[in-house]
Amino acid sequence: MSVPSNLITLTTMMILQIRPAVHDSLGGWKNFAETIPDAELRHQALASIQTKAFHCEGGAVYGLLAGKHYKEAIKFIVAYQTISDYLDNLCDRSTSLDPNDFRALHEAMLHALTPEARIAAYYRFREEQDDGGYLAALVATCQEVLRNLPEYRLAAPHLHELAGLYCDLQVNKHVRKDQRLGLLQKWFNTKKTALPEKMAWHEFSACTGSTLGIFCLVSSLFEPGSSERHLLNIKKAYFPWVQGLHILLDYLIDQSEDHAADDLNFCAFYPNDIVLLNRLTTFYIKAMQSVSGLTHRSFHRLINRGLLSIYLSDDKVFQQKPVRQIARSLLRIGGLPTMFLYLHCRIYRKLF
Repeated sequence: MSVPSNLITLTTMMILQIRPAVHDSLGGWKNFAETIPDAELRHQALASIQTKAFHCEGGAVYGLLAGKHYKEAIKFIVAYQTISDYLDNLCDRSTSLDPNDFRALHEAMLHALTPEARIAAYYRFREEQDDGGYLAALVATCQEVLRNLPEYRLAAPHLHELAGLYCDLQVNKHVRKDQRLGLLQKWFNTKKTALPEKMAWHEFSACTGSTLGIFCLVSSLFEPGSSERHLLNIKKAYFPWVQGLHILLDYLIDQSEDHAADDLNFCAFYPNDIVLLNRLTTFYIKAMQSVSGLTHRSFHRLINRGLLSIYLSDDKVFQQKPVRQIARSLLRIGGLPTMFLYLHCRIYRKLF
């Protein structure tokens, strides 16, 4: 099975192959979550699956890089994204503001990328403890997939770097509201010398909040002869620009609801909508440039256009006039292929 390089093939594979595989895997985790003994943990696990299944659908497109092994790649992607969404709920919507708790919970994301790691007591700093083995099973599933990849060791440093940044973000942004901005800015100051010039602290934070680089790396390991250089190029392409584009678009469409809930939104730190549009445009252009040297570059360019299409086709866009105006501009910049994907996403949302 070849990696899709055009719109028709990609959208066909998404409907006929990716979506069924995702929902088959996610259905199993939903059944498991329903058996979690602790009521709060059960609630957050089920809520994360119910409201964030599209994260798995979007991430699973990278399974197409695995060719005939796409179901195995999707098995990893769904399990890993489910960990991410579940832990985000536990940190964001649950009962704790303890950074030690957040750090302990997110050990699961690092262990999931370490085949030899032992399952830990991830809930050790919180009152709720008994998940019936749910989080441990998610971790073990990811480990099992990676254990069967001969070239995993070549990607391990990049995977752990991206996951480490992701975990640091989750800890720093979920602490008490009077502490989080200071912690995020201090964290940025320790990293900024290695970042592109003019990147702001909130943009760096956004770049760390995506799992796309991890999914791309793992799926690429299924290709015969993955080289160390190729995997390094993937990491450099996806971090910061592709991942930053991903998360800034996510925050763009969530501005109204985040403002109402007094939640942190990285797009709120731009001085005005003109600057916001300019920076989103920069991220899109840089993302397109950054993937131009990758194997299957046409596929990766489709992904970047797909990010615009997926997020800007959300109903939230039409409920916020400033966001609607920014969306129009970004879609024009993306060109006709992006508009085609955008229309596909609008239809997909109505059907599914």
